[in-house]
Amino acid sequence: MDEQAKNTRTPNQLRIGAAIFFFISGFGYSTWASRIPTIKHQLHLNEAQLGTVLFALPVGLMCTMPITSRLLTHYSSRTIMLLGSLLLSIILILIGITNSMWQLIAMLFCFGSARNLMTLSINTQGVAVQALYSRSIMAAFHGIWSLAGFAGAAFGLLMVYFNVAPAWHFTIVSVVLTIFTLYFIKDTLYQEPVPQSRKPVFSLPDKYLLKFSLICFACMACENTMYDWSALYFQKEVHAEKTTATAAFVLYLVAMTTGRFFGDRLVTRSGIKQVLKFSGLFIFCGLLLAVILPYTITAMFGFIMIGFGVSCVVPMVFSLAGKSKNMSSSSALASISTIGYIGFLFIPPFVGYIAQTTNLRWSFGIVSLFGAMIVYLVSTISDTAQKIEHEILPE
Repeated sequence: MDEQAKNTRTPNQLRIGAAIFFFISGFGYSTWASRIPTIKHQLHLNEAQLGTVLFALPVGLMCTMPITSRLLTHYSSRTIMLLGSLLLSIILILIGITNSMWQLIAMLFCFGSARNLMTLSINTQGVAVQALYSRSIMAAFHGIWSLAGFAGAAFGLLMVYFNVAPAWHFTIVSVVLTIFTLYFIKDTLYQEPVPQSRKPVFSLPDKYLLKFSLICFACMACENTMYDWSALYFQKEVHAEKTTATAAFVLYLVAMTTGRFFGDRLVTRSGIKQVLKFSGLFIFCGLLLAVILPYTITAMFGFIMIGFGVSCVVPMVFSLAGKSKNMSSSSALASISTIGYIGFLFIPPFVGYIAQTTNLRWSFGIVSLFGAMIVYLVSTISDTAQKIEHEILPE
């Protein structure tokens, strides 16, 4: 049976189906992130130990990157997406019942692996569905992911408020996500796997994409720092109670979600270079504001600025990678994601080690330099940016 025969859904149905799996991925990850302070307290971890624990998730993600890329050359992205989603739900339950640091490390390694299966497959789906439309919709898919992150954090806030244990919280979420997975998988796009050529499955981005990969690195370093440390920053440096700390994380997610839903419109109006430049400025200024004025209102406003800053960077870079003419979309996404996830991998644990030596204000101050790095890199890619605008924006 050929690919067309297996796809009986309309483009709109396929768009909704892909969006559901972006939502599942975001909600599952945010569910874990919303309970980091609680789990840290339950396992009696200090900042350095938590940094080591958090290191396991991106290690699992990075180790699985070439495996997932190879799987996508043998199986449809729909199949890999189904596998990743089910594993994500199962492992989330296991995270909730861990009772030691080393158990948590093992489960987070597996959680990162499952998340990578989801990340590459849903973005491969997104690029393929994007090809069915004459206008840009990729940023909106990432907006759905962020909306899911907001919803997961908001539900986490509710669980914290009612003192629901992470084990029960994660089990409830996993059951619901599994039901959604099994029901909506039929509404996703079937793609014939791309046969493996003589080129390696994984390769570094070419010169054309390298600077954008470094921008992705800087953005993802800041984004994952916020996921892992924003709530603890409010508790330690702003001296807020845990409900307020979780609320600050929710505000960050609201800003990121809003920015992504308006991303396509902003790029059309102002161009990629301007959007990326202001993204870097917002990240830099937002982190510095939270560091220099560590009070509830000012720090929350800083978190909102950071949310707007990180909102559109990764969707633009992933959309660009999917349009690479030198490799398949899944291989391009894998190569450019590797550079980005190095920031995801190393920077949040680094934050913990610096905080253990000094404090989280110093850590966040150092991370703010990645915003300045984005601004600098954007200033060096004027010619490339012009080419990319013609790639991403419809004629």
